[in-house]
Amino acid sequence: MVQFSLPKNSQVRTGKTWPKPEGATNIRAFRIYRWDPDTGENPRVDTYHLDMDKCGPMVLDALIKIKNEIDPTLTFRRSCREGICGSCAMNIDGINTLACIWGLDEIKGDVRIYPLPHMPVVKDLIPDLTHFYAQHASIMPWLETKSNTPAKEWRQSIEDRKKLDGLYECVMCASCSTSCPSYWWNSEKYLGPAALLHAYRWIIDSRDEITGERLDGLEDPFKLYRCHTIMNCTKTCPKGLNPAKAIAEIKKMMVERVA
Repeated sequence: MVQFSLPKNSQVRTGKTWPKPEGATNIRAFRIYRWDPDTGENPRVDTYHLDMDKCGPMVLDALIKIKNEIDPTLTFRRSCREGICGSCAMNIDGINTLACIWGLDEIKGDVRIYPLPHMPVVKDLIPDLTHFYAQHASIMPWLETKSNTPAKEWRQSIEDRKKLDGLYECVMCASCSTSCPSYWWNSEKYLGPAALLHAYRWIIDSRDEITGERLDGLEDPFKLYRCHTIMNCTKTCPKGLNPAKAIAEIKKMMVERVA
């Protein structure tokens, strides 16, 4: 797996080290990024120790245990706990992934947990995804038609439906976009892997009737073409999707429509 640089906030300092659980023989250290904007202090890394014989197997299990039993001020997002909602995306041991499906047995030594890199941090492990969601909305992630609405449903062949496999499964966790150097430096203009994967999903949907308009909206030096196909997005996707391929296919369609 590719490892990525840490969040933007500079001057991360060593924080508090919490005591080890008494009587435990299977102890593991968790070094977790902490930042509270209300304090006015620089970010820090706090160290927690858990008895692994009394902890679940996933990184999210450890975070919940820390919050419930050691430090209730620790802040992070989570919901489904099954890799469906994308809420608990964070940088774990240098890898952008979902805490609920990343096993502690996949990490050697101390567990280092940071928020997704190169995004503003709201608090602790929570990144500000406002801009990320706005970019997703900009590609019109819904079916657009011009024909009269059918009485029952928009029909689609089995073959055309299969074209959407590997695209619709995206959970909008932002792991891919925050792994992309082009997105780090050009996020105000470059849509990033997640938004472009969703754009391609609607471009190739046989029921959609504004393919030309969708491609016109991406014909821009930055929105699409900042992708340099270094594949970080594909390597880190916790759902096993291939945003880089989707972006390449959009570029191919751009060329074909001109030829």
